[in-house]
Amino acid sequence: MTYQEKKSIVLLISTIIIFVSYCLYMYPGYPKGALDLNESFRYWGSFVLILTIVSIVAHIIISIIFNIIYRITTREREPSFADELDQLIELKAHRNSFFVFIIGFLLAMGSLILFQPSQVMFIILIFSGFLSDVTGSVTKLYHYRRGV
Repeated sequence: MTYQEKKSIVLLISTIIIFVSYCLYMYPGYPKGALDLNESFRYWGSFVLILTIVSIVAHIIISIIFNIIYRITTREREPSFADELDQLIELKAHRNSFFVFIIGFLLAMGSLILFQPSQVMFIILIFSGFLSDVTGSVTKLYHYRRGV
């Protein structure tokens, strides 16, 4: 298994663990009962902002730890360059990831057109962000395994 495949697997697993654990952490704070619009927006705004910050910091730490463990176990350095294949795979992963997020964004805006509560819009946006991250990692793994 190549470095890129291992890194894609680690990022995929860490994305799932970070998202699920954060959702379980934030669920008890969900405002119940008759929701004040300001309270609802405050909750969902903090949910998205903190999830973004936690996710970025956790991915940086996990990448550093992965590189240290990879170097210790294989006695190889991380590849210092990306060839055309790596760049093409990265572009395909970004394309698929953006496509999933745009579909989720359109569904979220459609939920507002259908007079759904604002919570539905935020939930769709959050899950589409999560699914787009997972789609990017799965696309990378697929193309490194099967080729372009």
